[in-house]
Amino acid sequence: MSKAQKSKTPVVVEEVIYPESDGQPMAETDIHRDYMSSLIETLKDFYRDDPAVYISGNLFVYYVEGDTRKNVAPDVFVVRGVEKRLRRIYQIWKEGKGPDWVMEVTSEDTRWEDMDFKRKLYQRLGVKEYYLYDPTGDYLKDRLLGYRRVGNRYVPVRLPKGEDRVHSDVLSLDLVLESGRLRLYDPRQKQFLLTPDENAQARRQAEAERQREAQARRQAEAERQREAQARRQAEAERQREAQARRQVEAALRQAEEETVRLRAELERVQKQLNAPARGKPSQRGRKS
Repeated sequence: MSKAQKSKTPVVVEEVIYPESDGQPMAETDIHRDYMSSLIETLKDFYRDDPAVYISGNLFVYYVEGDTRKNVAPDVFVVRGVEKRLRRIYQIWKEGKGPDWVMEVTSEDTRWEDMDFKRKLYQRLGVKEYYLYDPTGDYLKDRLLGYRRVGNRYVPVRLPKGEDRVHSDVLSLDLVLESGRLRLYDPRQKQFLLTPDENAQARRQAEAERQREAQARRQAEAERQREAQARRQAEAERQREAQARRQVEAALRQAEEETVRLRAELERVQKQLNAPARGKPSQRGRKS
């Protein structure tokens, strides 16, 4: 085969398949899974109106094109400036950037990897803020530990002594330890973000309040209808009483008129009886 013929032979590039699962369970404990899921959903709700903030967790992030072994699955991560949409995997070279914020919920099996390998990897990938949270307080010296990127290196971020919170510049939120429980606080609105459970409870309470208000409106409407019915009945009763009075008054007038007529008739009869009969001789002029 000549060089010209070889140059015309198409080059077949085998497609690289990037797995979306390694067959491992999502989380090793209920506590780990619940905190991870709660944090993801809380952040999604906070950024729900921003189309350029992507939030996910336990999703494979591939950082070397063509090498399926180069991946990491952060428990929770936030990327600003990319499209908010559902993804099977996250490929940094396709998205144009890696995560800006990462949280790992540390456990006994993950603490060394979280502290060493992932810290170095996230620093290399340009993650601006990396936080570790130990929900049980058994595996980290501090329950909440963070790293903030300064230049090309990470600088440790710890809660100030006596303080219960640290500010995240990436999220514009405070990370607060409330009796050991991690909460997110919005300093602009001066309120904690509601967790999924709290949101569900708030919706139930709001729905119950709406039902109470609807029931109160129905009761008020029923009361108004009863009052209107009572007014109609009272008005009908007044009309019946007025009609009865008019009938009595008419009967009295008729009786009085009849009495006047009868008196006049009686007087006429009496006058007739008392008047002498015409054409008859007087009894005095007759002879015995």
